Amino acid sequence: MVSLITFIFILGILIIVHEFGHFIVAKKIGVRVEKFSLGFGPRLFKTKGKETEYSISAIPLGGYVKLAGDNPEEYQGKPDEYLSRKISERAAIIFFGPLLNYVLGFLCLWFIFATGYPVLTARVGGLIEGFGAEEAGIEVGDKIIAIDGKKVEFWEELQKIIRSRKGALSVRLTVLRNNKEYRFRVKIQEKEVGDMLGQKQKVGLLGVTPEGEITKVRYGPFKSFLLGLEKTCELTVVTYKGLWRIIIGKLSWRESVTGPLGIFYITGKATEVGVTAVIQLVAVLSLSLAIFNLLPLPILDGGHIMFLAIEKLRGRRLSARTENIVTRIGMAFIVSLAVLVTYIDIWRFFGDKIAGLFK
Repeated sequence: MVSLITFIFILGILIIVHEFGHFIVAKKIGVRVEKFSLGFGPRLFKTKGKETEYSISAIPLGGYVKLAGDNPEEYQGKPDEYLSRKISERAAIIFFGPLLNYVLGFLCLWFIFATGYPVLTARVGGLIEGFGAEEAGIEVGDKIIAIDGKKVEFWEELQKIIRSRKGALSVRLTVLRNNKEYRFRVKIQEKEVGDMLGQKQKVGLLGVTPEGEITKVRYGPFKSFLLGLEKTCELTVVTYKGLWRIIIGKLSWRESVTGPLGIFYITGKATEVGVTAVIQLVAVLSLSLAIFNLLPLPILDGGHIMFLAIEKLRGRRLSARTENIVTRIGMAFIVSLAVLVTYIDIWRFFGDKIAGLFK
C-alpha cells in the first residue's frame, strides 16, 4: 500500500511540475488556459477558477493543459488564443514543461547532496582468488585509506581510481588494520567488462569486494550545487548515449526501457531503502521525462516543437490533414510501445511468479 501511495505521489509530482511549466508560461504570455487536468478518465475532483477549470481524474498516468484556440477547428483569431501567438511564444509554452522537469531533477540531486546520502566505505569485504590484492596480503576487514598517496574514503572513489589505472602494473595501497596503517604494493589486472550502455571496455582491478559498511555523506550548499549540476549533466549524457545506442541497435531496448509497471516495481524497492532513494528516483524519472518529451515524435512536446520549426521554415503551418495523419501515426507508435514495454515489464519483474502459477 505504501508503495502504491508513493508511486502515485511521484507520478503526481512529475505531472504537476510538467504541466505547470506549460501553464505558467501560457499565463505569462497572455494565452488563456481553459483546463488544467491531473490524470485521465473519470473525474474525482473539479473546481473552476477565474478562467481555468482544475481537475483530478482517476488514472494518474498523465495530465494536460488545454489552451484556448490550440487547434484550427476552434481557433477564432482572438489575441488570448494559442494560435494567435508568435512561433517563439508557442515554442516557449511547449518547452517549459520539459524544462521544469529538468530543473526538478537537478533540485532533487542538489537536495540529496546537501542533506546527505548513504555511500559504501572502502572497507574490504572479500578477496577474489588469483588477483593482486590476495597475493599482496590484503585481508578482509582492511579499510583502504589511500592509493599511491591519494586519500580515499568511499568505494566509488576506489573503483574510479583503480579502473583508470588499467595501464599501470601496480599501485601502492595504504590500509587501516586494527587501527594501524600498513602499505602494500598490489598488482593491477586488466579485465574486459560491460558498462550500463552495453559497451565493452578494459578496466583495472585489484580483486577486492566491498564489505557493505555504509556511511552518510553531505556537502555544503555550493559544493552540493556543483555536484548536483555535474550529476545532472552526467545523467543527461548517459541517457542520450543510451537512446542513440538503442536506435542503432547496439543496446537492447528490452533491457533498457521500462514503463509504469516497471516504475511501480522500482518505487517499491526505493521505498524500502528510504526517503533518499525515493528522492533520487524522482530526480532520475524527472530528468528522463524531460529528455523523452523533447524527442521529435508527434504528440510529444518535441514533436510539437518540430511542427513549429517546420512552420517557421515554410512560413505557414502544415495543413490540418497532414498534422492529423502524422499525429495519429505518432499516437499509434507511442501506444504500441507502451503496450509492448508493459508486457516486457510483466515478465521481467513478475515472470517467476506467473510461471509458478502453471506448475
